[in-house]
Amino acid sequence: MENYFIIHCSFGSPFENWFGWLHDFIEDDDKQCYVPQFPIGVGYQNYENWSKLLKYYLGLGLINENTIIIAHSIAPVFVSKFLTENKIKIKKLISVCGFNNYLGINEEYDNVNESMYFDNLKDVKQYVDKIICFYSDNDPYVKYEVEKEFADTIATEQIIIPNGGHINSESGYDTFEDIVSYL
Repeated sequence: MENYFIIHCSFGSPFENWFGWLHDFIEDDDKQCYVPQFPIGVGYQNYENWSKLLKYYLGLGLINENTIIIAHSIAPVFVSKFLTENKIKIKKLISVCGFNNYLGINEEYDNVNESMYFDNLKDVKQYVDKIICFYSDNDPYVKYEVEKEFADTIATEQIIIPNGGHINSESGYDTFEDIVSYL
């Protein structure tokens, strides 16, 4: 049976942006959807700590070839690294404003994001049948070129949202209707 994970961004929460709306939309269709709270903040948010939480779900048998993961901002590269390092196959990865090896947002974000980056990003394609990347042409946090490079490296399909910002509530995205047809 298909199941879904929605993974939040740096300093994020499962209760922000469009995550709760998407969770309810998926569960209204009688499907399982998990939106875990990952450790956040300097000293807590890092690849090791986030991996421990995802390994918990893996141990319960909830991440498998029928899993669809929707990940926002730093989460797509975290998921890519996790799947690649642990050789885990999933059905689909939907990346929203994903990026890799990008420093310059600010010192706090650079500090927590850096451990998520890795050099073999394209290797994730061995573990995911379909990778869809959403990004915008005016993200205030991550340069368009960086998000496009991320998508060019891994995507089977790319969707550019004009004037979408960081595709978060700050940019007007408390819901995210465009993503529904890609689930």
